[in-house]
Amino acid sequence: MTKKKKRKPSHNKISNLTNTILSILKKERTKTFNYKQIASKLGVNDASSRNQIIKKLAQLKAKDEIEEVDRGKFKAVVNTEYHTGIFDAAQRGNGYVICDAFETDIYIASNNVNKALDGDEVELYVYKRRKQGKLEGEITNIIKRAKTEYVGTIQIHDKKNFAFVVVDGNKMKTDIFVPINKTLKAQDGDKVVVTMLDWPDKADSPNGKVIKVLGKAGEHNTEIHSILAEYGLPYEFPTEVEEYANNINLNILPEEIAKRRDMRQDLTFTIDPKDAKDFDDALSFTVLDNGLYEIGIHIADVSHYLKEGTVLDDEAYERATSVYLVDRVVPMLPEILSNGACSLRPNEEKYTFSAVFKINDKAEIKDQWFGRTVTYSDARFAYEEAQAIIENNVAFNKAEIISNPEKIDTNIPTEVALDGTAYKTTPEIAQAVLKLDQLAKKMRSQRMRSGAISFDKVEVKFSLDEEANPIGVHFKTSQDANKLIEEFMLLANKKVSEFVSKMKPPKTFIYRVHDEPDESKLASLQSVVSRFGHKLDFKSGGDIAGALNKLLTDVQGKKEQNLVDTLAIRTMSKAEYTTSNIGHYGLAFGDYSHFTSPIRRYPDVIAHRLLQRYLDGEKSVNAETYEEICKHCSNMEYLATKAERDSTKYMQIRFMQDHQDEEFVGVISGATDWGIYIEIISNKCEGMVRIRDVKGDYFEFDQDQYAIIGRETKMMYQLGDEVIVKVKNADLEKRHLDFELIGKYQE
Repeated sequence: MTKKKKRKPSHNKISNLTNTILSILKKERTKTFNYKQIASKLGVNDASSRNQIIKKLAQLKAKDEIEEVDRGKFKAVVNTEYHTGIFDAAQRGNGYVICDAFETDIYIASNNVNKALDGDEVELYVYKRRKQGKLEGEITNIIKRAKTEYVGTIQIHDKKNFAFVVVDGNKMKTDIFVPINKTLKAQDGDKVVVTMLDWPDKADSPNGKVIKVLGKAGEHNTEIHSILAEYGLPYEFPTEVEEYANNINLNILPEEIAKRRDMRQDLTFTIDPKDAKDFDDALSFTVLDNGLYEIGIHIADVSHYLKEGTVLDDEAYERATSVYLVDRVVPMLPEILSNGACSLRPNEEKYTFSAVFKINDKAEIKDQWFGRTVTYSDARFAYEEAQAIIENNVAFNKAEIISNPEKIDTNIPTEVALDGTAYKTTPEIAQAVLKLDQLAKKMRSQRMRSGAISFDKVEVKFSLDEEANPIGVHFKTSQDANKLIEEFMLLANKKVSEFVSKMKPPKTFIYRVHDEPDESKLASLQSVVSRFGHKLDFKSGGDIAGALNKLLTDVQGKKEQNLVDTLAIRTMSKAEYTTSNIGHYGLAFGDYSHFTSPIRRYPDVIAHRLLQRYLDGEKSVNAETYEEICKHCSNMEYLATKAERDSTKYMQIRFMQDHQDEEFVGVISGATDWGIYIEIISNKCEGMVRIRDVKGDYFEFDQDQYAIIGRETKMMYQLGDEVIVKVKNADLEKRHLDFELIGKYQE
C-alpha cells in the first residue's frame, strides 16, 4: 500500500489583505461576513490563508475599522457619506454620475468605475481632488442595472470554444464573454442580442448568452433592427396580437351610429404629410347663420377598438408609441387598425372622438362640445396641396369671408399650382382652408403674446431609393398649412384638458406638462450665441420666452440656425406625461394634454377613455395607477426618440460613405478635450475631427472659449467657425463619422 504524501502547508502571504477585506465589507456594507465567506470571495481555502484572514479581521476590529456584529460575523464601519445617482459613461472608460445631492455632475475616473455601465443606478462616495479641489467620486456599488440586454457583433473563437460580443456604440468599454454553447449558432460577424448573466469579481468581462440573431453586421435591415433592439423596441407584432386585430368587427353599424353625434354631412377633410398612411385627425368646417364658424377637430376613435384587458391593448400599452425611423414606421397598432379602420381615409365613414367649437372672426371660442361622433371625410390633402390653396388665393384672403354658404365665391380657383404640380380642389374646401388659415394665424399670434416659444427647427429628411439607399437630403420646414393643423390640434388638446381639470369634484387625468427652463443652461446658451453676434436679454423684464423667440427669429436662414435651435431646445425641461398638472411652459398653456394622435400614442387613448368616462358621469380613477402609466409612456417616448435619432445618424453615415472624396463646408458645433464636432451646412451631417489629427500645431481644448487652440501658433478653432472638411472614416457599426480638417473656410 502506497503511503500518501502529506501536503505541505502553504505559507504564501495574501497581498493587500487589509484593503481587500475592507473593500469586500464596504461593497456590501449592509451584510455580515465570517472568515470562511471572505476566504471564498478571495478564492482561497488553505489553512495558512484562513489564519491570515482571521488575524487581519481581529486587527481591523481592534482599530475600529470593522465591527463584530455577532460572534465571528463582521461588517464595515462606515464613516463616509454615500450618495446615489445615475452613471453617464464617456468614451474613454471614465464618466460622470448625475446626483441630486450636488449641483454639478460628479466625475468618475476609469479606475473608479468598478464595473458600472452607462445608465446604471449606482452608489458612490464623493471627495475633492487634491490639486484642483474639484469633486470626484468612486462607485462603490451597483444598485440597479439600466439594462441587461445589449446589441453587438459576435466574434467566434472556434479553437478556444468561446465567443465575445463587441457591443455597439462607444459607451461600453468591455466585451461580453459567451461560451460557444450559448451563441444560438450565430456566425462570426453576425449582429446579435446578448443578455448579461453575471460579472464575476475577478473577471474583466461579464458573462452572457445570445438570445437573438439579427443578421450580418452592415446589412441595412440588420442595422435598423439593431437600433430597435438596442432600446428594447419591437419590430413585429406577436402572432396572437395580429390574429386578435384581424378578428375585430370593423363595420360601421347603425346601432353604434345611434349612440353618437352624426356629423357625416359636415364638410370634412384631412391635411397630412404626402407620404402619410394613417390619418388620425380631420377638420370639419361649417359657416353658421349667426356669423360664427363651427369647426370640428375629429380624432380616430381608437378606444372603440382597443378594449382594456385584451392582448391588443396590452401590446399597445407596452409599445406606448409608434417609432418613426428614417426608412420605416414601427406602429403602435397593427396595420389593419393604424392604416385601416382607424385611419380617416377620404370617402369613408369612420368612428371618431371629436372636439367641436363655435368660433368668431377674432378666433374666440363661443361654445364647445366633446363626445363620440361618426364622420365622413370628403377629401384628403397633403400639406403641399393645402399650402398651394393658401398661397394661390391671395385675392380671396383680401376679401371678407362670406357668412352665408349660399354665396360661395365661385371665382375661387379650383386648380392651384405649387412647384409645377397642379392640385384640384372645390370652392367650398378652398373657402374652408383659407378661413381656417386666418383663424389659425390669430390663435398662434395670441399664443405668442401669452409667452409661447416658437421652435421651428429644420428637420432633415433623406430621399431613399427602392433598396433604402440614401440618394439625397432635403430639409423639412413648417409652413402655413402645417401651422394651421398644429394650431387646431393644440386647441383640442388644450380645451379637453381644461374641461377635465375644472371638473368638480377633481378628476384624475393624463396631462402633458413642461416645466420652466434650466437657468444654468440658459446662461450657457447666452454665452454660446454671443459668439455669433446674438444677444439674449433676460434682465429687462425677465421675459425668457420673448428673448428666446427673438433669438430663434434672428438666426433663421443663417449658418448657425440648426446649432442655436438645438441648443435652445436643450435649455428646455423635458416634456412628460403625469397626473399632476403644472401646465406647459413652452406652449404657455395652463392645461394641456395629448388627445389628437391615438393611432400612434397610447396617452391619447387614455385621454379618450378618461374623457368619455367623465362625460358618462362616472367617478375618478386611481391617480397612483395612472401615474405609473404616465411614467411608462414617458420612458417609451424617450427610448423611441433615441432610436429615431440613431436611425438618422446611421443614414447620415451611409450617405457620407458615398461622398468620401468631396470637400464640404461645415460649422463647428461643439468642442471637447478630444476633438471638435462639425455640422456640414449642406446636409446637416455631423462628424468629429479628433484633436490629435488637427495639423499645424499641438492643439489643446479651452473650455472657456469653446475652442481648441494651438500651443505655439495660437491658431484657434472655435464654436461657430466655418471650416472645410472631408470624410476620414464612416463607421456604420459604431455609427460614428470622422472628418479630416482641411482648414478654415474663406468666402
